[in-house]
Amino acid sequence: MGNTTIKILAKELNLSVASVSKALRDSHEISHETKQKVLALARKMNYVPNPYASSLRRRVSKTIAVVLPEVADSFFSLAINGIESIAEERGYHVLIYLTHESFAREKAILNEFKSGRVDGILISVSGETCDSSHIKEVAAEGIPVVFFDRICEDIETARVVTDDFESGYVAAAHLIEKGCKKIAFLSTSTSLSISNNRMQGYKKALKDHKMKMSGHDIVLCGNDPDENYRIIKNLLKKKQRPDGIIASVEKLTAAVYLACKDLTLTIPKNVKLISFTNLPTALILNPPLTTITQPAFEMGKTAAAVLFTALGKSNNELKEETVVIPSTLTVRSSTGC
Repeated sequence: MGNTTIKILAKELNLSVASVSKALRDSHEISHETKQKVLALARKMNYVPNPYASSLRRRVSKTIAVVLPEVADSFFSLAINGIESIAEERGYHVLIYLTHESFAREKAILNEFKSGRVDGILISVSGETCDSSHIKEVAAEGIPVVFFDRICEDIETARVVTDDFESGYVAAAHLIEKGCKKIAFLSTSTSLSISNNRMQGYKKALKDHKMKMSGHDIVLCGNDPDENYRIIKNLLKKKQRPDGIIASVEKLTAAVYLACKDLTLTIPKNVKLISFTNLPTALILNPPLTTITQPAFEMGKTAAAVLFTALGKSNNELKEETVVIPSTLTVRSSTGC
């Protein structure tokens, strides 16, 4: 029984590792009844806390981890700059980990952090992430986790986001104002909160303007550029093709331009386009691209500042809070200006 671990206690009690860990630490988040059950079983199974693991958690590595789905997107490149601007001031190193939109890879990366390799984590979850237990387990080890942009809403921690619902609404309302009668919404995920919030804003704008929408107007793309091009080209070949398109992520923008070119459709005459992107080349595209620009640098900087506030406390405690930094509509020729 001397090798009893928190995981074994959690399995016996049918509780999460995070809940057992908090119960053993007498956290206010756990009910008195649950604490008593955990403590009773811990005594029965001779559970002994691992002092070496505890010392690892207390040791300062002067390193934070930034877990990202990709770096090709200009948003994440700018966010990294914002994070590093704060980390450098504090004398910390920044380690970048890429999940490549894979949930399995994200789980493996987070599992590595349990050893105390990093003092804190900034994370934007993958497009496949629909379960957050792997993140809860790391947080239960006393390692503070801050979300930015892509979040898990069921974890009580700090989040830095932008106004995705409002931005989706603004994007659709702008196309309606420019005369569009059939607007398509291009997405890459059905699980990400940012994608769903942008889509809900789009739907609300159509409803408020009494415009009809069918299920075919919401188009699910993916991570393969060639497949995205094929999907968008087929959309634009339809008899009832859209006259307005919202690209909810940057990676879909080029596919729309290429598909229009190959089908000899003119932007904005035949199709008006607005994209969520921080691309610096938006100004020199032909025609220049109307964008919803996220405050990427500020979001990264703010997320890092929140994390370092927690690292400055003796228990690394993070309060649950959501910081919202608004995005900006920049109107250019792709929507007919």
